[in-house]
Amino acid sequence: MSEFLKVFLLGIVEGITEWLPISSTGHMILVEEFIQLNVSADFMEMFRVVIQLGAILAVVLLYFPKLWPFCSPKDGWIRKDTWTLWFKVLAAVLPAAVIGIPFDDTLDALFYNYRTVAVTLIVYGVLFIVVENYNRKKRPKVASLDNITWSLAIGIGIFQVLSLIPGTSRSGATILGAILLGASRSVAAEFSFFLGIPVMFGASLLKLVKFGFAFSGAEIVLLLTGMAVAFLVSILAIKFLMNYIKRNDFKPFGYYRIILGVLVLFYFIFMK
Repeated sequence: MSEFLKVFLLGIVEGITEWLPISSTGHMILVEEFIQLNVSADFMEMFRVVIQLGAILAVVLLYFPKLWPFCSPKDGWIRKDTWTLWFKVLAAVLPAAVIGIPFDDTLDALFYNYRTVAVTLIVYGVLFIVVENYNRKKRPKVASLDNITWSLAIGIGIFQVLSLIPGTSRSGATILGAILLGASRSVAAEFSFFLGIPVMFGASLLKLVKFGFAFSGAEIVLLLTGMAVAFLVSILAIKFLMNYIKRNDFKPFGYYRIILGVLVLFYFIFMK
């Protein structure tokens, strides 16, 4: 299999799994058992993270009207509600940043393995089912992004800390937390998307700095290809998720996580 095709497939996996609450890391660990790029370990470590830039650009494109805080002169130049939303997003990012930035390498060394990923896939899969059953007859308290309070934003940010453990899923942890704290599914999903912007840009910058920007021509092509594919597939994945949750709950994702976690355990224990 050519390196270009491998990157194309990895980009598809990233684009789908980054936004659905099913753990992009968990899927990457499993997929990399069958699709391995002929690159250095340092480049692969950086590639797993920086490819997410393509995914995050899909959010920027799809939600640009909600994210862009400037407007025409007749409307006063600045949209205060949008700035407030951004400040709440940044406040929600702080808990994970405070822990994740200084302990990034330590967390990877301790938890980037199939056992951790399998357990977190299963545990959070069960939690999705439990939370959806618990909230089945409850009406959400927050049905609009404009109604997200500072305390709710920070609360969701605290849940995001859980995603520092591979296999948890950043979108899974934040969506689950937001629903538990009273947000509707659509608000939970959208706020999770917006949280990903500073988180992924920051994580990508850290990995690029650590790698040293010392790319060969072939590596640049591989990285840009992966990002482009992740970008295009992310657009489809985000649109699918937002349409899906208008009429359905997250329990199918919970069942999927449990099945995948069991398969990961089975493969690494009995097949490898």
